[in-house]
Amino acid sequence: MFSGVCKVNAAIAAQLLIDVFGTDIIINSGTAGGIDPKLKIFDTVISSEICYHDVTSNILTEFHPWMKSIFFEADSKLIELSKSAVSKIQMCGKVYLGRMATGESFIDKDGRQKIIDELAPLTVDMETASIAHVCYVNSIPFISIRCVTDTIRNSGSENFDKNCAKASMIAKDIAEALLKELACGQMENQ
Repeated sequence: MFSGVCKVNAAIAAQLLIDVFGTDIIINSGTAGGIDPKLKIFDTVISSEICYHDVTSNILTEFHPWMKSIFFEADSKLIELSKSAVSKIQMCGKVYLGRMATGESFIDKDGRQKIIDELAPLTVDMETASIAHVCYVNSIPFISIRCVTDTIRNSGSENFDKNCAKASMIAKDIAEALLKELACGQMENQ
């Protein structure tokens, strides 16, 4: 499903997948800004955990959904299957496993250091945490695959626009490889 940009659109799409189509796993793929200096354009991050960078932390822990921390954990089985999938395909850049942070704004120079200091994510985007949030509330396994379109060294919306199509294809290719791993695992369990 194509959700569109920003948290609300992504949350609506995730809930529709669950309610209308009976989805029992959600794999999100797309693009992100690389906030960790080691990332280069067209590197990919597979989520280990996801958080919001624009939501007060106690909102999630002291109110519904009463989480133990501010981080939504990616499904451990999907992480392992993703590692296996990546090992079987030719990659354009490097693949990292790590934290992603989500918020409603495009992160350029303003606000970058605060996000790094408080959350230390590898990437930032506008959808992932909201999808993880919906999955958490619905007890649905979740993982995100995000390819980097812009970095600290190559920042700005012009870099995002220039690199979006190729980065989207890289993330899609990894998601497809993960689906193959899932299918193989299901066939082995039958």
